[in-house]
Amino acid sequence: MLKIPSGWRERTGVAMATTRARAQACHARIAAYDPVYRGFRHPGRAEKVAASVSLVLIAAIVVFLLVFDWNWLRGPIGRWASAEYDREIAIQGDLDVRPFSWTPTVIVNDLKFGGPDWARERDTAQVGRIEARFRLRTLLAGRIELPLLAITRPDVVLISTEDGRQSWDLDPDRPDKGEGLNLPLINRLIIEEGQLVLEARERDLTLDAGVSAQEFTTADNGGAGFLLAGQGEINGSPLTLRISGGPLVNIRRDRPYRFEARLEGARSRLVVDGAITRPFDLGRFTSTLRLEGQDLNDLYLLTGVTLPNTPPYRLSGALARDDSVWTLNEVAGRVGASDLSGDVRIEGGERLRVDANLASRRLDLDDLMAILGAQTRTNAAGTETTTVASGAGPGRLLPDATLQVDRLRTMDGSLTYRAASVKANDLEIRTVRLGAKLEDGLLDLDPVAFAFSRGELNGTARINATRDTPYSAIDFRLAGYPLESIIPLRGGVAPLSGIALGRARLEGPGASIHTFAGGSRGSLSLVVPRGELRTAFAELLGINASAGLTRLLRGDQSRSTIRCGVADFDVSGGVARARTLVVDTDVVLARGSGSINLGNETLNLRIDGDSKRPRLLRLWTPITVRGSLSQPRVGVDVGSTLAQGGVVGALAAVVAPIAALFAFVDPGLAEDADCGALIAGAR
Repeated sequence: MLKIPSGWRERTGVAMATTRARAQACHARIAAYDPVYRGFRHPGRAEKVAASVSLVLIAAIVVFLLVFDWNWLRGPIGRWASAEYDREIAIQGDLDVRPFSWTPTVIVNDLKFGGPDWARERDTAQVGRIEARFRLRTLLAGRIELPLLAITRPDVVLISTEDGRQSWDLDPDRPDKGEGLNLPLINRLIIEEGQLVLEARERDLTLDAGVSAQEFTTADNGGAGFLLAGQGEINGSPLTLRISGGPLVNIRRDRPYRFEARLEGARSRLVVDGAITRPFDLGRFTSTLRLEGQDLNDLYLLTGVTLPNTPPYRLSGALARDDSVWTLNEVAGRVGASDLSGDVRIEGGERLRVDANLASRRLDLDDLMAILGAQTRTNAAGTETTTVASGAGPGRLLPDATLQVDRLRTMDGSLTYRAASVKANDLEIRTVRLGAKLEDGLLDLDPVAFAFSRGELNGTARINATRDTPYSAIDFRLAGYPLESIIPLRGGVAPLSGIALGRARLEGPGASIHTFAGGSRGSLSLVVPRGELRTAFAELLGINASAGLTRLLRGDQSRSTIRCGVADFDVSGGVARARTLVVDTDVVLARGSGSINLGNETLNLRIDGDSKRPRLLRLWTPITVRGSLSQPRVGVDVGSTLAQGGVVGALAAVVAPIAALFAFVDPGLAEDADCGALIAGAR
């Protein structure tokens, strides 16, 4: 049994008596000094008059609300709204207000919501009937909650233009922060016979969709309580959209609302399966996104995000929205025959910004060529991509895919990309690193880095896309690249070995790589500081018939030292003219001249060789390199050979047949080139 401590009752009684005494003293002070209290306890004439007037006013207001014809307010409301939002707004049917309820109701019939000045020909909205019920308790607390919102026959037309105007924007002067629509809580949303027309002229997109929201699921709407489904066109190709969700009945803010969305068009398919974190706060949701298509560049028409050209792709990730910020995390999938993973962050507002951090475990180099405009083909299994054509026509190397400068000007952003390994390729590229930054139409590529099995290529590029015709500048350096990778093996042996150093500095206008190169100016240089060359080829470099042909015929594999090789070109108007063209070996010193036309991708080079050793049969004729860059033709200057033959004939006729042989004798007086000065002079 619970034992009560001694003295507890006494102490409790004392405390209660003290409390009662204090309350009685407070009441006595109020009764003695508070006039309001005295007025209520003993009302005088003034208090009675005030109370009577108040009751009469309340009764009058109630009677007024009961008999008032709310249609009298249609005109004033329409005129005020039209002036406020600079468009025609009118309630053309009855206006009914039912205020005497815990859920006051407003019913609007035949609402017209016109378009702005530039779109007067089509109303933004025509609604047959709107019934809205408000929860009085939360309304008095300053928060709107709708137990019911029923909309009948809404016909909505949304138009956007190339210059960014939107027909549904009621305050076009307000900066666009990219935030989503935040609606009040709606316990029951009913939409009947709804129609939505979207016309996005800047993307050549049209959509005509039906909208319905029911309190239950039916077979007609595919088991969805909410359904928006329609068809249209985008850039001349079919477009379909379907958004569905559960019934909008007894939705709570602390319970996510699930939805599914599917969008197909522009050779692309996007599927979203997600949930609105707080129902009717459309600025926040989480979902999974699956997208696939023929070219990531096509997604610009659907999303407004500028992406590069790619082979067919299939990607997925976790898509989330937090007001103006969209994130696509844990990206996984394939682009062409290459895997791709990473994270993307998109921030909306007046100017779109996209930041991406992407990587590939294994890159197919042909997939990267598609970004430059090459035409590629990926097999059905997605395991191999091949380059079909450069995009600049048969026999051309430089792509002519046009850079879409208007799209680059619409957004800012950054990109980091790394390929940890590269599928086996002729160039022996092992890893790739790319970085890009786009700000106000200026695109900086830094770095552009390719690591080979030996050596590397590093560079930067800047593209000024603020002009209708972009202006670009590039600076690329080649370091330690093996010559064996350039010249194919002959008989299992590399005819040429050594390392190559090079640099390309070019700038000029052009919307494609091909047109840029064809109008560029700057310099091109290639240096071989030291190497080896098969002696037979070294002799033939000087057209030494006796030594060179003899060594070739007997299969001589002996090597000659390349003391240095320097090719330095000045580029102007897309034509690279040789400033220095020298190959110095221990047996032959070769000097060249000529040009390379980057516009039509042709060569016209001439190489004259001088022997450093006496030779009996030496043809005094230069080597020529002509034709296209993709298939150069190596030959000899026939005119010089004929001239040498003419000298032989004259000597034979005038002196003696034996004397004619001196025309083929080379005393071998060529000296070593100053390799240090030549290499230092190359740019």
